Amino acid sequence: MKMIEVRGLKKSFEKLYVLDGLDMNVNKGSIYGLVGPNGAGKTTLIKNMVGIYKPDAGQIKINGEDVYENVDIKQRIAYMPDENTSFKNYSIKDMAKFYKGIYINWSSEKYEKVKAVLGLDEKIKIDKLSKGMKKQAMFLLLLSTMPELMLLDEPVDGLDPMVRKKIWNIIIEDVVEREMTVVISSHNLRELEDFCDTIGIMKGKKIVIEKELDELRSVITKIQVAFDNEASREELLAKDYILAKETKGNMDILIVRGSQDEIRNEIEATKPKLFDIMPLTLEEIFIYEMEEAGYEKNELIV
Repeated sequence: MKMIEVRGLKKSFEKLYVLDGLDMNVNKGSIYGLVGPNGAGKTTLIKNMVGIYKPDAGQIKINGEDVYENVDIKQRIAYMPDENTSFKNYSIKDMAKFYKGIYINWSSEKYEKVKAVLGLDEKIKIDKLSKGMKKQAMFLLLLSTMPELMLLDEPVDGLDPMVRKKIWNIIIEDVVEREMTVVISSHNLRELEDFCDTIGIMKGKKIVIEKELDELRSVITKIQVAFDNEASREELLAKDYILAKETKGNMDILIVRGSQDEIRNEIEATKPKLFDIMPLTLEEIFIYEMEEAGYEKNELIV
């Protein structure tokens, strides 16, 4: 079941299009990672999805409904921008009262549970908190609204690893137990790799690649191979499915695109002296997918 459907989305500022014909699909109960270079339009897309911006053209449907000026839908969305938006002179407790008066699904039980896990002092004023503590306070407030959808823009920037782990554990618990849906924009590809079901890669004002993470991993592979027979090596290095290659001594390290089983069978038939398939990180997958989408090819660092 789709939680979010975006079709032909366009958004411009001063006649300059930031989003131009963007499509997007997010399944209910999934964690969707939104990645792309700086200036790709990730924050603009999220602000359109949360209803802050009105699209110039196209549609954004959340649970089958338009989001812009839809109070009922916004009641079920939790949005964390990159910058802090709390009232600086309010304490965490004051903000909790404010949120409780706005969100009909506010859960005091959830508030107390998350507050205890994060160890937050609710009496401290927001402007006295560090950047990381402000983000923790925002997570506390947003999770307590019991959202159906969380839209997060660089949410864990400034948080130490232990706090990030605690927050992700709470989010995953809500995804599993309540089928909460999460869209997260982040430059921390290593972290997205641990939690996301689906990755959307933005470039040129659109999402150019949208695939389940397992599918991405299955079609781009890193291999290392060595031959006693130079003719077999040259034959392999001429294959058009090789995206990048580097030679270290008598070993070649290759990035290849295609079915792992087919490539394995083809290489093993040449009887190499050494042959291993190694996992690619999401960052490496991102680099090579972006190259396929038109970015200049850089030398692989391994």
